[in-house]
Amino acid sequence: MSDIPDSSNDQAIIHRLVQWGEQQRPVRAMLLTSSRTNPAAPVDVLSDYDVIVVVTDIQPYLTDEAWLEDFGELLVVYRDPIRHTYGCETFIRVTHYQDGTKIDFSIWPVGIMPQIAAEPHLPDFLDIGYQILLDKDHLTDALRSPTYTAFIPAPPTAEAYQTVIDEFFNDALYVAKYLWRDDLLPAKYSLDNVMKFECLRQMLEWRTEIAHGWSIKPGAHGRGLKRHVEPDIWAALEHTYVGAGISANWDALFQTIELFRSVAAEVGDQLGYTYPHDMEQRVLAYLQKVQGLDRPATALGSRS
Repeated sequence: MSDIPDSSNDQAIIHRLVQWGEQQRPVRAMLLTSSRTNPAAPVDVLSDYDVIVVVTDIQPYLTDEAWLEDFGELLVVYRDPIRHTYGCETFIRVTHYQDGTKIDFSIWPVGIMPQIAAEPHLPDFLDIGYQILLDKDHLTDALRSPTYTAFIPAPPTAEAYQTVIDEFFNDALYVAKYLWRDDLLPAKYSLDNVMKFECLRQMLEWRTEIAHGWSIKPGAHGRGLKRHVEPDIWAALEHTYVGAGISANWDALFQTIELFRSVAAEVGDQLGYTYPHDMEQRVLAYLQKVQGLDRPATALGSRS
């Protein structure tokens, strides 16, 4: 039998949070935020519980972490450094439990609440959605209602569009250099992280926003992107992920460029921007020269 909780357990976990907060004298309010409070966000059995805990003094919760065990047997805890939010010290504990529950605790002092209430707009981390779980002192009474529009991007400027293209082709040159040197780790970093995860993902997200009228929030790190991309494009993306073979990574490099061109040119057409086909052709010619170099080589034109 699986230890991972199913959706029927959601209210039990929330009840446990509320009950705990009621018993803690320093806890004055608790808010649930993020995907579990946004009606448009997909939620499943592995979704986090993002909880803001408003306390009279953060120090006891910072110096003694025994309270984290009140919600189950700990698996892993990530300790985010102290941050300053609205001029107040805050901290986060990203907490995984043995039963599969994950709770991200944000610990705030009470002094933050009137500052947020006085703002003309909710901060993005609340505007994305929130639910008041507990409020002993009416600290949340003046909070505005969420619009659920936080983190929805605006169309990029021509400069931003070109910057992504420049970064993509800049790292294509690094991939070629590292593959020729048989230096796998940096080659993979430039190919899989910079070219695909950063640049190609950004173009795919812009393409998705264009199709939906700039109305949806992209998932972090490309989460959920597959649902918004046509099967043939997604299949082409999958084919660019290969193993450690140098030859396979050369093929993946050229396939990544082909896919990027298709997506970026379409995005450019929709936004009224020009995709630099000439630069791409120059880069491709250079990459092919590097691929054909002897090892060792004394000049770029040296071929076997």
